[in-house]
Amino acid sequence: MKVCKSLMTIALLLIFPAIVYAGQMQQKLIAESAIENIIKNKKMRVGMSTFVPWAMQDKTGKWIGFEIDVATRLAADTGVKLELIPSKWDGLIPSLLTGKFDVIIAGMSGTPERNLKINFTLPYDYAVQNLCANKTLTEGFVELEDFNRPDVTIIARLGTTAVETIRKLFPKALSRQFPDEGALVQELLNGKAHALVGDAPLPAFTALKYPDRIFAFSDALASKPICFGVRKGDSDTLAYFNNWITNVSSEGWLKERSDYWFRTQEWKGMIE
Repeated sequence: MKVCKSLMTIALLLIFPAIVYAGQMQQKLIAESAIENIIKNKKMRVGMSTFVPWAMQDKTGKWIGFEIDVATRLAADTGVKLELIPSKWDGLIPSLLTGKFDVIIAGMSGTPERNLKINFTLPYDYAVQNLCANKTLTEGFVELEDFNRPDVTIIARLGTTAVETIRKLFPKALSRQFPDEGALVQELLNGKAHALVGDAPLPAFTALKYPDRIFAFSDALASKPICFGVRKGDSDTLAYFNNWITNVSSEGWLKERSDYWFRTQEWKGMIE
């Protein structure tokens, strides 16, 4: 009996420090969580990048767009101030990892490749990719397969999934990338590229704006889930954002805002 009691005492002495250590580690993880720091600092730092109509500046310089609506409501529902941090597209993930901001809300697809570096929430929207083309350079083109030729140049924004779509659907074509949408559209208008692949509504809107020079294919090339990006190892932040997305989606608010920005042009007067 004494031996059993001694063994139990030894076991408790060994287990107790492990329990204490586990509790300390849990408290450390909570303290380092982005959502805890957001609440503590009363400010949510959101990394974003310019994409029309995801995020853009109106005539007065104010940020507007679908992502801006999402980030604004998220911060308001959390009870904190919103700080938007514009970044180059290819710098979003590195900046998140170095702590420049708390979350990426930038129309980013949660691809497996990106998931190796950061974690993604549930989708809060889906991006459909389309193609628009220069009328002069593509005279006689009647189907998408006509673009899959070595003498055809197709352009996309640097670091986006549109680059992957071009390589997959048009492997014979020359693919080139540019850092922003303005440069892409100008390259197409100048006749230095046959076609542009990008997320809706850019191709359709470009064709509508320059109907005498650009035409758009209505065929969807791909559909990608759009998610928030958060740092790895931060389960509390991921759970909070997922809960928010689920609740706001059930209200129909995300669909209503998406429909406004992507299926109407009522907002065009704010930027032109």
